[in-house]
Amino acid sequence: MTRDRSLRAVGWARPLPLGSSVKTARDWTREHLTTLGWDRTAPGLLDSVVIAVSELVTNAHVHAHSDAQLILTWDEECLHVTVHDTSSRVPEQRHPDDEALGGRGMILVGALADDVLTHCCPRGKDVTACFRPPSSDRPV
Repeated sequence: MTRDRSLRAVGWARPLPLGSSVKTARDWTREHLTTLGWDRTAPGLLDSVVIAVSELVTNAHVHAHSDAQLILTWDEECLHVTVHDTSSRVPEQRHPDDEALGGRGMILVGALADDVLTHCCPRGKDVTACFRPPSSDRPV
């Protein structure tokens, strides 16, 4: 039997107001990735996605001083984790010294994700991290 090559995607979106807890974003993400079976097939990758979500939502709240829109899209090849905020300022990878308490978020996201892209739009920006599970771990 040949595989249907048409694009099939599943997606979820959640608003995260400025005062909301980043834990809410982490729990919500974990819940949705569990529906894809990642808790069984790719638990390490699930943890990486949750860490990236935490960093991206924190950046939107702390650095952009903005509400965040968290969007997860699974297209059977890649999980796209997008956080939209209202700031046009593009995130920068900083190089903090060993004593700094912060400044490592984008470095961490870049190390965990297969790709990270920033897209400026009329009302802010989208930061998207893409995660590709190993082919043997891809949920069906």
